[in-house]
Amino acid sequence: MDITDMVQKAVSESEVVSGIVTVFISGATGAVTTIEYEPGLLKDFPRILERISPKNMDYEHELRWHDGNGHSHCRASILGPSLTVPFTQKRLMLGTWQQIVFVELDVKPRNRSVILQIIGE
Repeated sequence: MDITDMVQKAVSESEVVSGIVTVFISGATGAVTTIEYEPGLLKDFPRILERISPKNMDYEHELRWHDGNGHSHCRASILGPSLTVPFTQKRLMLGTWQQIVFVELDVKPRNRSVILQIIGE
């Protein structure tokens, strides 16, 4: 899910003109990263995650919890729960084709919180 506009809006509405915004996803099976948010990459990205951490592989997590999301935890730990983006004059300093995306990796829908911390002057 592209959350760039949400992050930009928070930065624009803050009292901080230049600094950094940290985007943090709470939960062990969600992640945040940047990507060019276009149809081709939206197909490629899940395929590469499947190659890195296949759903049909045996995971020790499954032996303990039997919840079918061992691959979700591994993928989330590789991508990470946070991202820091600099901004100046209240504008995120992202590349032309770079968007901030939340990635849901779990096997069932979850309620997620996107936590933003804006620091600067």
